[in-house]
Amino acid sequence: MPGISVRDVEADKFIQAYAAFLKRQGKLPIPGWSDTVKTSHAKELPPQSIDWYVCVRPLHISGDLLICARFYVRSAAVARHVYMRKTVGVGRLRKVHGGTKNRGVRPSHHVDASGSVDRKVMQALEKIGVLEQDEEKGGRRITHSGQRDLDRIAQTTMEAEDEEEDHE
Repeated sequence: MPGISVRDVEADKFIQAYAAFLKRQGKLPIPGWSDTVKTSHAKELPPQSIDWYVCVRPLHISGDLLICARFYVRSAAVARHVYMRKTVGVGRLRKVHGGTKNRGVRPSHHVDASGSVDRKVMQALEKIGVLEQDEEKGGRRITHSGQRDLDRIAQTTMEAEDEEEDHE
């Protein structure tokens, strides 16, 4: 299947596959505070479970059971978001990852996510060579090697989907 890109694969399946790839690779630096931080001030409480970062649905790739951490999932989502657009800054990601704040009896409002989480994710993706800073426009863009990696993961995800359809 030549010519498969990230745009051809469903977002949730690609994000899980790329998060599993990042976890297997083991190069992505994870901040020490990732187990105690709230991802937005719209959240009422920080995560209560010790294993808050474990995905609800375990991921099966080539027979292996992989558990993907929340930081890896957010990193995969950010990488895909930057891939789909030319340049993306932290402010745009805060809007995308934001949520609805429950204000009691008053109407709910959208609030942005924590800028620190998205900034650290982008910095971590920069360290492993997936993103680079855009000096002209500001923000970050995907590198050639990052685009190649994402396209490879998209192709393997598409092939896995085709194999599942063949078995049914």
